[in-house]
Amino acid sequence: MPKEQEVATLAGGCFWCLEAVFDDLGGVEDVVSGYSGGPVPNPTYKMVCGGSTGHAEVVQVAFDPSVISYRDLLKVFFAIHDPTTLNRQGADVGTQYRSAIFYHGEEQRKTAEDVIRELTAEKLWDDPIVTEVTPLKKFYPAEMYHQEYFRRNPDQAYCRMVIAPKVAKFRKQYIERLKRVVT
Repeated sequence: MPKEQEVATLAGGCFWCLEAVFDDLGGVEDVVSGYSGGPVPNPTYKMVCGGSTGHAEVVQVAFDPSVISYRDLLKVFFAIHDPTTLNRQGADVGTQYRSAIFYHGEEQRKTAEDVIRELTAEKLWDDPIVTEVTPLKKFYPAEMYHQEYFRRNPDQAYCRMVIAPKVAKFRKQYIERLKRVVT
């Protein structure tokens, strides 16, 4: 009997950063970088970076809900980016870097809204959460050179200065949730 699999589509800044973290998370079976949230069909990286397509850089995360729940996946998502900055993550600025959850059904929508409500009540951040919660209309995989970018380009400057510290922080904070022991 094949195991159940669910899919989450999340935007939280650069998709390279999100992909690198989710690749290490136990229960995650596949991560694909791509674009979603805009009306332009078949966008390219250059088009999305230009900011005129309406798309966000996203990751589509296939996961086994018997290992990690959608709720727990969202808690990791909120821990690895700043959900309080509108259309920006660090030095990355523009609607393509917005914080967003593109839900795949009413159960995911309700869970996302519940998690945001709970995190707001916990007052983890000084500013309000601005993460948009919207239905997934279409997902466009990014060009092949964006897939597994951090794994394939660990010595690239952006990977060393931005992604590596984020991955290290995640691994330390979620060591019990990693796929494997990372040294």
